Amino acid sequence: MPERRFAHGLVVGKFYPLHVGHSHLIRSAVRACDRVTVEVIASSVETIPLERRAAWLREEHPTVRVVTALDDTPVDFDSPDAWEAHTAFIAGLLPEPADAVFTSDPYGDELARRLGAAWVQVDAGRAVNPVSGTRIRGDLAAHWHELAPAVRADLATRVVVLGAESTGSTTLAEDLAAALGTLWVPEYGRELTLTREGGLDAPWRSDEFELCVDRQIVLEDDALRRIPVPVLVCDTDVLATALWHERYVGTAAPGILARAATHRPDLYLLTGDEIPFVQDGLRDGEHIRHAMQERFREVLAAQSVPWVELHGDRAARVEAALPLVRRAMAARAAFAPPLEGDADDVQRARARAAREGAARATSSRDQPAPHAP
Repeated sequence: MPERRFAHGLVVGKFYPLHVGHSHLIRSAVRACDRVTVEVIASSVETIPLERRAAWLREEHPTVRVVTALDDTPVDFDSPDAWEAHTAFIAGLLPEPADAVFTSDPYGDELARRLGAAWVQVDAGRAVNPVSGTRIRGDLAAHWHELAPAVRADLATRVVVLGAESTGSTTLAEDLAAALGTLWVPEYGRELTLTREGGLDAPWRSDEFELCVDRQIVLEDDALRRIPVPVLVCDTDVLATALWHERYVGTAAPGILARAATHRPDLYLLTGDEIPFVQDGLRDGEHIRHAMQERFREVLAAQSVPWVELHGDRAARVEAALPLVRRAMAARAAFAPPLEGDADDVQRARARAAREGAARATSSRDQPAPHAP
Protein backbone atom coordinates (compact mmCIF):
# COMPACT_ATOMS: atom_id res chain seq x y z
CA MET A 1 0.00 0.00 0.00
CA PRO A 2 1.31 3.48 -0.81
CA GLU A 3 1.84 5.98 1.98
CA ARG A 4 -0.45 8.52 0.32
CA ARG A 5 -3.56 9.36 2.31
CA PHE A 6 -6.90 9.82 0.54
CA ALA A 7 -10.00 11.70 1.58
CA HIS A 8 -12.60 9.42 0.05
CA GLY A 9 -12.05 5.88 -1.21
CA LEU A 10 -14.35 3.78 -3.36
CA VAL A 11 -14.78 0.01 -3.49
CA VAL A 12 -17.22 -1.45 -6.02
CA GLY A 13 -18.37 -5.04 -6.23
CA LYS A 14 -21.14 -7.59 -6.43
CA PHE A 15 -20.10 -9.32 -3.19
CA TYR A 16 -21.79 -12.43 -4.54
CA PRO A 17 -20.98 -13.51 -1.87
CA LEU A 18 -18.76 -11.43 0.44
CA HIS A 19 -15.45 -13.26 1.04
CA VAL A 20 -12.03 -12.71 2.62
CA GLY A 21 -10.62 -11.14 -0.55
CA HIS A 22 -13.33 -8.47 -0.49
CA SER A 23 -12.72 -7.81 3.19
CA HIS A 24 -8.97 -7.46 2.64
CA LEU A 25 -9.68 -4.92 -0.10
CA ILE A 26 -12.09 -2.93 2.06
CA ARG A 27 -9.77 -2.91 5.07
CA SER A 28 -6.95 -1.68 2.85
CA ALA A 29 -9.15 1.19 1.71
CA VAL A 30 -10.16 2.00 5.29
CA ARG A 31 -6.51 2.23 6.35
CA ALA A 32 -5.69 4.58 3.48
CA CYS A 33 -8.77 6.85 3.49
CA ASP A 34 -10.62 9.22 5.76
CA ARG A 35 -13.91 7.87 4.42
CA VAL A 36 -14.79 4.80 2.36
CA THR A 37 -17.88 4.12 0.28
CA VAL A 38 -18.64 0.53 -0.74
CA GLU A 39 -21.04 0.20 -3.66
CA VAL A 40 -22.90 -3.09 -3.86
CA ILE A 41 -24.12 -3.41 -7.43
CA ALA A 42 -26.14 -6.50 -8.28
CA SER A 43 -28.20 -7.63 -11.23
CA SER A 44 -31.77 -8.88 -11.09
CA VAL A 45 -30.75 -12.37 -12.29
CA GLU A 46 -28.63 -13.10 -9.20
CA THR A 47 -30.01 -15.20 -6.37
CA ILE A 48 -28.61 -13.58 -3.23
CA PRO A 49 -30.78 -10.56 -2.37
CA LEU A 50 -29.08 -7.20 -2.53
CA GLU A 51 -30.18 -6.30 1.00
CA ARG A 52 -28.50 -9.41 2.41
CA ARG A 53 -25.19 -8.53 0.82
CA ALA A 54 -25.44 -5.01 2.22
CA ALA A 55 -26.21 -6.42 5.68
CA TRP A 56 -23.09 -8.60 5.52
CA LEU A 57 -20.94 -5.61 4.68
CA ARG A 58 -22.42 -3.41 7.39
CA GLU A 59 -21.80 -6.09 10.00
CA GLU A 60 -18.31 -7.00 8.84
CA HIS A 61 -17.19 -3.41 8.06
CA PRO A 62 -19.22 -1.08 10.29
CA THR A 63 -17.12 2.04 9.57
CA VAL A 64 -17.75 2.18 5.81
CA ARG A 65 -20.68 3.74 3.99
CA VAL A 66 -22.61 1.06 2.07
CA VAL A 67 -24.82 1.98 -0.88
CA THR A 68 -26.73 -0.47 -3.06
CA ALA A 69 -28.31 -0.60 -6.50
CA LEU A 70 -29.48 -2.97 -9.20
CA ASP A 71 -27.83 -2.56 -12.58
CA ASP A 72 -28.73 -4.85 -15.48
CA THR A 73 -26.44 -3.16 -17.98
CA PRO A 74 -24.32 -5.92 -19.60
CA VAL A 75 -20.62 -5.98 -18.70
CA ASP A 76 -18.34 -5.57 -21.71
CA PHE A 77 -14.81 -4.35 -21.03
CA ASP A 78 -14.25 -3.83 -24.76
CA SER A 79 -17.23 -1.51 -25.21
CA PRO A 80 -16.77 2.26 -24.66
CA ASP A 81 -20.56 2.60 -24.39
CA ALA A 82 -20.70 -0.02 -21.65
CA TRP A 83 -17.82 1.67 -19.81
CA GLU A 84 -19.59 5.02 -20.03
CA ALA A 85 -22.88 3.58 -18.78
CA HIS A 86 -21.31 1.75 -15.83
CA THR A 87 -19.08 4.67 -14.88
CA ALA A 88 -22.01 7.08 -14.90
CA PHE A 89 -24.01 4.64 -12.78
CA ILE A 90 -21.19 4.23 -10.26
CA ALA A 91 -20.56 7.97 -10.10
CA GLY A 92 -24.27 8.59 -9.55
CA LEU A 93 -24.26 6.43 -6.42
CA LEU A 94 -21.40 8.33 -4.81
CA PRO A 95 -22.40 10.75 -2.04
CA GLU A 96 -19.28 12.79 -2.91
CA PRO A 97 -16.49 12.45 -5.50
CA ALA A 98 -13.94 9.76 -4.79
CA ASP A 99 -10.24 10.47 -5.06
CA ALA A 100 -9.17 6.82 -4.91
CA VAL A 101 -10.56 3.60 -6.37
CA PHE A 102 -9.49 0.31 -4.74
CA THR A 103 -9.62 -2.94 -6.73
CA SER A 104 -7.72 -6.17 -7.06
CA ASP A 105 -8.45 -6.65 -10.74
CA PRO A 106 -6.87 -4.49 -13.47
CA TYR A 107 -10.18 -2.95 -14.58
CA GLY A 108 -9.73 -0.54 -11.66
CA ASP A 109 -7.21 1.43 -13.70
CA GLU A 110 -9.80 2.39 -16.32
CA LEU A 111 -12.55 2.96 -13.76
CA ALA A 112 -10.33 5.27 -11.71
CA ARG A 113 -9.29 7.18 -14.83
CA ARG A 114 -12.90 7.75 -15.79
CA LEU A 115 -13.78 8.89 -12.27
CA GLY A 116 -10.80 11.25 -12.10
CA ALA A 117 -9.37 9.32 -9.18
CA ALA A 118 -6.20 7.45 -8.30
CA TRP A 119 -6.17 3.68 -8.71
CA VAL A 120 -4.91 1.60 -5.80
CA GLN A 121 -4.44 -2.06 -6.64
CA VAL A 122 -4.65 -4.39 -3.66
CA ASP A 123 -3.44 -8.01 -3.81
CA ALA A 124 -2.60 -8.02 -7.51
CA GLY A 125 -3.25 -11.42 -9.04
CA ARG A 126 -4.97 -12.43 -5.80
CA ALA A 127 -1.77 -13.87 -4.44
CA VAL A 128 -2.69 -13.23 -0.80
CA ASN A 129 -6.32 -14.31 -1.10
CA PRO A 130 -6.66 -16.66 -4.09
CA VAL A 131 -10.44 -16.68 -3.99
CA SER A 132 -13.27 -15.29 -6.08
CA GLY A 133 -17.03 -15.22 -6.07
CA THR A 134 -17.00 -17.53 -9.09
CA ARG A 135 -15.02 -20.19 -7.22
CA ILE A 136 -17.18 -19.93 -4.13
CA ARG A 137 -20.40 -20.22 -6.11
CA GLY A 138 -18.93 -23.24 -7.87
CA ASP A 139 -18.03 -25.07 -4.65
CA LEU A 140 -19.44 -23.51 -1.50
CA ALA A 141 -18.21 -26.24 0.85
CA ALA A 142 -14.60 -26.04 -0.36
CA HIS A 143 -14.45 -22.30 0.31
CA TRP A 144 -16.59 -22.20 3.45
CA HIS A 145 -13.63 -21.06 5.57
CA GLU A 146 -13.27 -17.95 3.37
CA LEU A 147 -16.68 -16.57 4.31
CA ALA A 148 -17.51 -14.25 7.18
CA PRO A 149 -19.78 -15.58 9.96
CA ALA A 150 -22.76 -13.52 8.77
CA VAL A 151 -22.39 -14.94 5.27
CA ARG A 152 -22.20 -18.49 6.58
CA ALA A 153 -25.37 -17.95 8.59
CA ASP A 154 -27.27 -16.95 5.46
CA LEU A 155 -25.88 -19.54 3.06
CA ALA A 156 -25.94 -22.62 5.29
CA THR A 157 -28.49 -25.39 4.90
CA ARG A 158 -30.68 -25.83 7.97
CA VAL A 159 -32.09 -29.30 8.64
CA VAL A 160 -34.72 -29.75 11.36
CA VAL A 161 -35.36 -33.06 13.07
CA LEU A 162 -38.72 -33.34 14.83
CA GLY A 163 -41.26 -35.87 16.02
CA ALA A 164 -43.50 -36.94 18.85
CA GLU A 165 -42.11 -37.87 22.24
CA SER A 166 -39.60 -40.74 22.36
CA THR A 167 -39.28 -41.14 18.62
CA GLY A 168 -35.51 -40.63 18.60
CA SER A 169 -35.38 -37.06 17.26
CA THR A 170 -32.57 -35.95 19.57
CA THR A 171 -30.60 -39.11 18.85
CA LEU A 172 -30.95 -38.60 15.10
CA ALA A 173 -29.97 -34.94 15.34
CA GLU A 174 -26.80 -35.84 17.22
CA ASP A 175 -25.94 -38.80 14.96
CA LEU A 176 -26.62 -36.87 11.77
CA ALA A 177 -24.48 -33.92 12.86
CA ALA A 178 -21.62 -36.31 13.66
CA ALA A 179 -21.92 -37.97 10.25
CA LEU A 180 -21.88 -34.58 8.51
CA GLY A 181 -19.05 -33.17 10.63
CA THR A 182 -21.13 -30.26 11.83
CA LEU A 183 -22.91 -28.87 14.90
CA TRP A 184 -26.43 -29.59 16.14
CA VAL A 185 -28.74 -27.36 18.18
CA PRO A 186 -30.53 -28.98 21.16
CA GLU A 187 -34.13 -28.30 22.07
CA TYR A 188 -34.39 -25.29 24.40
CA GLY A 189 -37.86 -26.32 25.54
CA ARG A 190 -36.41 -29.37 27.26
CA GLU A 191 -34.08 -27.15 29.27
CA LEU A 192 -36.98 -24.87 30.19
CA THR A 193 -39.02 -27.85 31.34
CA LEU A 194 -36.39 -28.53 34.00
CA THR A 195 -36.00 -24.93 35.18
CA ARG A 196 -39.47 -23.32 34.87
CA GLU A 197 -41.37 -22.25 37.96
CA GLY A 198 -43.63 -25.06 39.06
CA GLY A 199 -41.65 -27.67 37.15
CA LEU A 200 -43.56 -30.40 35.37
CA ASP A 201 -46.78 -29.95 37.36
CA ALA A 202 -47.49 -26.27 36.60
CA PRO A 203 -49.73 -25.51 33.59
CA TRP A 204 -47.86 -24.21 30.55
CA ARG A 205 -48.48 -20.63 29.37
CA SER A 206 -48.33 -19.21 25.85
CA ASP A 207 -45.56 -16.79 26.75
CA GLU A 208 -43.33 -19.73 27.72
CA PHE A 209 -43.63 -21.13 24.22
CA GLU A 210 -42.84 -17.71 22.78
CA LEU A 211 -39.74 -17.71 24.99
CA CYS A 212 -38.81 -21.12 23.59
CA VAL A 213 -39.04 -19.73 20.06
CA ASP A 214 -36.89 -16.72 20.93
CA ARG A 215 -34.20 -18.81 22.62
CA GLN A 216 -34.25 -21.52 19.95
CA ILE A 217 -33.65 -18.99 17.18
CA VAL A 218 -30.80 -17.39 19.14
CA LEU A 219 -29.18 -20.80 19.59
CA GLU A 220 -29.55 -21.50 15.85
CA ASP A 221 -28.13 -18.12 14.81
CA ASP A 222 -25.13 -18.60 17.07
CA ALA A 223 -24.46 -22.09 15.73
CA LEU A 224 -24.90 -21.00 12.09
CA ARG A 225 -21.99 -18.60 12.51
CA ARG A 226 -19.72 -21.35 13.87
CA ILE A 227 -20.46 -24.41 11.77
CA PRO A 228 -17.37 -25.86 10.04
CA VAL A 229 -19.36 -27.03 6.99
CA PRO A 230 -22.42 -25.47 5.29
CA VAL A 231 -25.13 -27.41 7.15
CA LEU A 232 -26.68 -27.17 10.61
CA VAL A 233 -28.86 -29.79 12.27
CA CYS A 234 -31.58 -28.61 14.67
CA ASP A 235 -33.50 -30.72 17.18
CA THR A 236 -36.95 -29.00 16.81
CA ASP A 237 -37.87 -25.56 15.46
CA VAL A 238 -40.59 -22.89 15.52
CA LEU A 239 -43.18 -25.02 13.73
CA ALA A 240 -42.72 -27.88 16.17
CA THR A 241 -43.04 -25.44 19.06
CA ALA A 242 -46.43 -24.33 17.71
CA LEU A 243 -47.59 -27.95 17.78
CA TRP A 244 -46.42 -28.44 21.35
CA HIS A 245 -48.32 -25.26 22.25
CA GLU A 246 -51.45 -26.96 20.91
CA ARG A 247 -50.72 -29.98 23.06
CA TYR A 248 -49.96 -28.26 26.35
CA VAL A 249 -52.00 -25.03 26.19
CA GLY A 250 -54.89 -26.51 24.28
CA THR A 251 -55.21 -23.83 21.62
CA ALA A 252 -53.54 -22.91 18.36
CA ALA A 253 -50.66 -20.43 18.41
CA PRO A 254 -51.20 -18.06 15.43
CA GLY A 255 -48.32 -15.80 16.43
CA ILE A 256 -45.87 -18.69 16.59
CA LEU A 257 -47.21 -20.14 13.33
CA ALA A 258 -46.65 -16.75 11.69
CA ARG A 259 -43.05 -16.78 12.88
CA ALA A 260 -42.63 -20.31 11.58
CA ALA A 261 -43.73 -19.13 8.13
CA THR A 262 -40.81 -16.67 8.05
CA HIS A 263 -38.28 -19.08 9.55
CA ARG A 264 -38.45 -22.11 7.29
CA PRO A 265 -35.62 -24.65 7.18
CA ASP A 266 -34.43 -26.38 4.02
CA LEU A 267 -35.51 -29.86 5.09
CA TYR A 268 -37.65 -31.52 7.77
CA LEU A 269 -36.85 -35.02 9.01
CA LEU A 270 -39.70 -36.62 10.97
CA THR A 271 -38.63 -39.49 13.22
CA GLY A 272 -40.97 -42.48 13.11
CA ASP A 273 -42.98 -43.64 16.11
CA GLU A 274 -42.50 -47.38 15.54
CA ILE A 275 -39.67 -47.65 18.08
CA PRO A 276 -40.34 -48.56 21.76
CA PHE A 277 -41.43 -45.73 24.05
CA VAL A 278 -38.94 -44.81 26.78
CA GLN A 279 -40.07 -42.74 29.75
CA ASP A 280 -37.31 -40.38 30.90
CA GLY A 281 -39.33 -38.59 33.57
CA LEU A 282 -40.22 -35.61 31.36
CA ARG A 283 -42.60 -37.23 28.88
CA ASP A 284 -46.41 -37.46 29.03
CA GLY A 285 -46.62 -41.08 28.04
CA GLU A 286 -47.04 -43.47 25.18
CA HIS A 287 -50.84 -43.00 25.08
CA ILE A 288 -50.52 -39.62 23.26
CA ARG A 289 -47.47 -40.40 21.14
CA HIS A 290 -49.23 -41.74 18.06
CA ALA A 291 -51.80 -38.92 18.02
CA MET A 292 -49.02 -36.32 18.18
CA GLN A 293 -47.12 -38.11 15.44
CA GLU A 294 -50.18 -37.96 13.20
CA ARG A 295 -50.51 -34.24 13.94
CA PHE A 296 -46.89 -33.71 12.88
CA ARG A 297 -47.63 -35.53 9.62
CA GLU A 298 -50.69 -33.38 8.95
CA VAL A 299 -48.88 -30.10 9.54
CA LEU A 300 -45.78 -31.07 7.56
CA ALA A 301 -47.93 -32.20 4.62
CA ALA A 302 -49.66 -28.80 4.58
CA GLN A 303 -46.49 -26.70 4.33
CA SER A 304 -43.97 -26.17 1.54
CA VAL A 305 -40.65 -27.38 3.00
CA PRO A 306 -39.61 -30.87 1.82
CA TRP A 307 -39.98 -33.52 4.51
CA VAL A 308 -39.66 -37.26 4.98
CA GLU A 309 -40.47 -39.65 7.79
CA LEU A 310 -37.59 -41.91 8.78
CA HIS A 311 -37.88 -45.39 10.25
CA GLY A 312 -35.55 -48.13 11.43
CA ASP A 313 -32.69 -48.25 13.87
CA ARG A 314 -30.17 -45.46 14.44
CA ALA A 315 -27.86 -46.45 11.62
CA ALA A 316 -30.71 -46.94 9.14
CA ARG A 317 -32.13 -43.51 9.87
CA VAL A 318 -28.81 -41.78 9.38
CA GLU A 319 -28.16 -43.72 6.20
CA ALA A 320 -31.57 -42.70 4.82
CA ALA A 321 -31.18 -39.07 5.91
CA LEU A 322 -27.72 -38.35 4.49
CA PRO A 323 -28.61 -38.30 0.77
CA LEU A 324 -31.63 -36.13 1.52
CA VAL A 325 -29.50 -33.65 3.43
CA ARG A 326 -26.86 -33.56 0.69
CA ARG A 327 -29.54 -32.93 -1.90
CA ALA A 328 -30.84 -30.02 0.20
CA MET A 329 -27.29 -28.68 0.52
CA ALA A 330 -26.80 -28.83 -3.24
CA ALA A 331 -30.03 -26.94 -3.82
CA ARG A 332 -29.08 -24.32 -1.25
CA ALA A 333 -25.67 -23.83 -2.88
CA ALA A 334 -27.06 -23.40 -6.42
CA PHE A 335 -26.44 -19.78 -7.43
CA ALA A 336 -27.58 -18.13 -10.63
CA PRO A 337 -24.62 -16.91 -12.70
CA PRO A 338 -24.01 -13.16 -12.57
CA LEU A 339 -24.99 -10.99 -15.50
CA GLU A 340 -21.40 -10.59 -16.66
CA GLY A 341 -21.43 -14.17 -17.96
CA ASP A 342 -18.69 -16.76 -18.25
CA ALA A 343 -15.82 -16.21 -15.83
CA ASP A 344 -13.13 -17.04 -18.41
CA ASP A 345 -14.55 -14.45 -20.81
CA VAL A 346 -14.58 -11.88 -18.05
CA GLN A 347 -10.98 -12.64 -17.08
CA ARG A 348 -9.86 -12.29 -20.70
CA ALA A 349 -11.71 -8.98 -20.98
CA ARG A 350 -10.10 -7.76 -17.77
CA ALA A 351 -6.68 -8.72 -19.09
CA ARG A 352 -7.33 -6.75 -22.28
CA ALA A 353 -8.44 -3.76 -20.22
CA ALA A 354 -5.25 -4.02 -18.16
CA ARG A 355 -3.04 -4.08 -21.26
CA GLU A 356 -4.85 -1.08 -22.73
CA GLY A 357 -4.61 0.78 -19.44
CA ALA A 358 -0.87 0.13 -19.24
CA ALA A 359 -0.42 1.40 -22.80
CA ARG A 360 -2.31 4.58 -21.99
CA ALA A 361 -0.27 5.13 -18.86
CA THR A 362 2.97 4.83 -20.87
CA SER A 363 1.91 7.24 -23.61
CA SER A 364 0.23 9.89 -21.46
CA ARG A 365 1.79 9.57 -18.04
CA ASP A 366 1.86 13.32 -17.43
CA GLN A 367 -1.62 14.15 -18.71
CA PRO A 368 -4.40 14.95 -16.17
CA ALA A 369 -7.15 12.31 -15.95
CA PRO A 370 -10.58 13.42 -17.21
CA HIS A 371 -13.60 13.33 -14.90
CA ALA A 372 -16.53 11.01 -15.43
CA PRO A 373 -19.27 12.42 -17.64
